[in-house]
Amino acid sequence: MKEYRTIKRIAGPLVFVEKTEPIGYADLVRIALPDGSIKNGQVLDTSDDLVVVQVFEGTRGIDKGSGVKFLGETIKLAVSDDMLGRILSGAGKPIDGGPVIIPEKKMDITGAAINPYARGPPADFIQTGISTIDAMNTLVRGQKLPIFSGSGLPHNEIALQMARQAKVLSQQEGGAKFVVIFGAMGITNEEAQYFIKDFEETGALERSVVFLNLADDPAVERLVTPRMALTAAEYFAYEKDMHVLVILTDMTNYCESLREIGAAREEIPGRRGYPGYMYTDLAQIYERAGMIKGRKGSITQFPILTMIGDDITHPIPDLTGYITEGQIVLSRELHRKNIYPPIDVLPSLSRLMNLGIGKGKTRDDHKQVSDQLYANYAEGRDLRGLVAIVGEEALSERDKRLLKFAEKFEDRFVRQGKREDRTIQGTLVIGWDLLRDIPASELSRISPEMKEKYYGKAAGEAKEAKAEKEAKPPEEKAEKKEEAKSEKKGTKKAASPANKAQKKPFKPAKKVKKNK
Repeated sequence: MKEYRTIKRIAGPLVFVEKTEPIGYADLVRIALPDGSIKNGQVLDTSDDLVVVQVFEGTRGIDKGSGVKFLGETIKLAVSDDMLGRILSGAGKPIDGGPVIIPEKKMDITGAAINPYARGPPADFIQTGISTIDAMNTLVRGQKLPIFSGSGLPHNEIALQMARQAKVLSQQEGGAKFVVIFGAMGITNEEAQYFIKDFEETGALERSVVFLNLADDPAVERLVTPRMALTAAEYFAYEKDMHVLVILTDMTNYCESLREIGAAREEIPGRRGYPGYMYTDLAQIYERAGMIKGRKGSITQFPILTMIGDDITHPIPDLTGYITEGQIVLSRELHRKNIYPPIDVLPSLSRLMNLGIGKGKTRDDHKQVSDQLYANYAEGRDLRGLVAIVGEEALSERDKRLLKFAEKFEDRFVRQGKREDRTIQGTLVIGWDLLRDIPASELSRISPEMKEKYYGKAAGEAKEAKAEKEAKPPEEKAEKKEEAKSEKKGTKKAASPANKAQKKPFKPAKKVKKNK
């Protein structure tokens, strides 16, 4: 294997090598530094005269006398069942203090998008335990559905909650195993510790593989992290017939790294300085989600990105929206009201929702309840602007009901605990309970059959009580028990003879006036 000492120049994370033999794109590179240490890299661009190498560990210490070897192979991830329950770096190396993973095989991380003809139709409902997603923006197995968040919003908490709670209901009994692949890019050490602690404390780590790329890791490694995560997902989905949910956070950091590398290569920038090929690059990641005909496993993607300046027209959310099948949008207004999760259902959308809901999948009333909740909430939100101008007194009775509905919807339906895992049945019961405040004649999105079956209070009370019991966190239940005990004691105390005697002096004032 030839070693070249023909480094022409070094720019940021890139090394430019000249006078080489023909070199393949994405080949691995080993660079020997003058002090004897070794650094690894990958061929980013190749031509007759010059080869551009991106160095994973940074270019500090490399000079023109360093030796460069081209290994003739691409980056591969060592995969096996032993990956479950492990925490790995963005480059796929264990960082949890556990043993080295003995590979069953090595897979190329570049992968390949699924042939459209070979794709299976998404059909199975994935229950996340979050009402606003399950009822109104349903996640379907094999879908790619991103979260559009903003700086300071709790997207990481939502990601962890989904990692803990997500399950495919149709496969629960004797079906395929459900696995979560969690890929974090450009996160701080504090966030990394928070993720690790949550995974370990809740037991979610047992069915997960975690890839962590920290903010102080090289930008080049950030470009590899999502591909590592998706390669692991493809192994579990298509080799082991498992259902895999891939959560990628934060795709904005990934795109910033693309821009950084593009600037180092002196490429002509596109919109806002991002490279012109960013759409293609993102599509290579997102299109690896899906189902393949004849295979039992599937890959569902849930990428999370931060909208810079809360601008949904920014190139990153804009291009992501073109490729993915909908979006979940987080609201700063709901976050200010201390509502968790602050998911705004109005701009949110799941394009594959109708394929995963209905009789035999969730419930026969799911679609109609979702449509009616959406319509009422949209009208109630619009009326808030009107109230600010003319006041609530000027509204009709119907408008007042819708205004109150919007408040109740945010407080009871959208708001839930960070560890509250609602079933889809419980979520729909809460939805019907909200709709009972509106006269049946005004529920235009719901058929007479569904009104007859679910609208009646007598039919819904038992289900509602059961759903609320399931939905309440353990702390709330404990508080209720304590209150019940104290009330019981108070009743006994009031009924005792001593208390009766104490109450005798306090007689009505009328009896004092008998001298008149």
